[in-house]
Amino acid sequence: MREGTAETADVKGKIFEFAWWLKKQGLANVTIKNYTVMLRLLVQNGANIFDPENVKEALANINKSNAWKYAAVNAYTAFLKMRGDTWKPPVYRRQRKLPFIPLEREIDDLIAGCGKKTATLIQLLKETGMRVGEALRLRWINIDFKRHIIMLNAPEKNGNPRVFKVSSKLTEMLNLLQKKDNRVFACTYTSAKSCLALSRRKIAQKLRNPRLLQIHFHTLRHWRATIEYHKTKDVLHVKEMLGHRKLDTTLLYIQIEEALFKESSDEFHVKVAEKTEEIKALLEVGFEYVCEKNGLMFFRKRK
Repeated sequence: MREGTAETADVKGKIFEFAWWLKKQGLANVTIKNYTVMLRLLVQNGANIFDPENVKEALANINKSNAWKYAAVNAYTAFLKMRGDTWKPPVYRRQRKLPFIPLEREIDDLIAGCGKKTATLIQLLKETGMRVGEALRLRWINIDFKRHIIMLNAPEKNGNPRVFKVSSKLTEMLNLLQKKDNRVFACTYTSAKSCLALSRRKIAQKLRNPRLLQIHFHTLRHWRATIEYHKTKDVLHVKEMLGHRKLDTTLLYIQIEEALFKESSDEFHVKVAEKTEEIKALLEVGFEYVCEKNGLMFFRKRK
């Protein structure tokens, strides 16, 4: 479409109307932005968003990954729903990749090199496994500084509310932030992401560690979930910590944990317990239940 034509203006108007419709449906701002950006990209790649068959042809010809096309189909399906239309969407399967899991030292290097606000945000995500959008919604009234507790009552993606016991280090970092706004991090996702990218590049160059460039906000959620499962071997606990509604979403971290930690040691400490107090003590220090024989319960933990 040529810039300045009535047709182009109509498209822009419809995309604006679409964004407002999504807002009224209660979708998160990040989702609204992603959907509208995807529609604009479809238009830029020659798609006529008023013609579903034309959109199918454009998707077939666009040199993008299946994951990109999968997202485009979701966005366009929502657009058609707003217009009261339907289509038979093309099938693009999103191939799930295992996420990058950094070393804890690398996360701490990033925290040490960032500015005060970005460092505090990273420390929060590291300890809680929140989504960054959830962290940016936090208000000062959600933090109990005396008991080191953070209440998350505005979860994303239909997740469950959660409560976190955090370190004194984190509460001290939070307490040092300026309290000019009701929100703890009075910034947008875009500005927070830009600050992280700028600091990350400088720190990676300084420490000569390009792996740091792979650490994004969501990486910290993957790291926390993997480490938490490694510590507890309790996938239901990890599910609750992340706020997942479906267990299937959480099972990924079992695979990641096994890949990361199995090679570190295949030798185990073995303990036997009979009384409730003994069983409780072993579970609290990371032993996992193996089996029961002759009234005795056997537990093990990697050396």
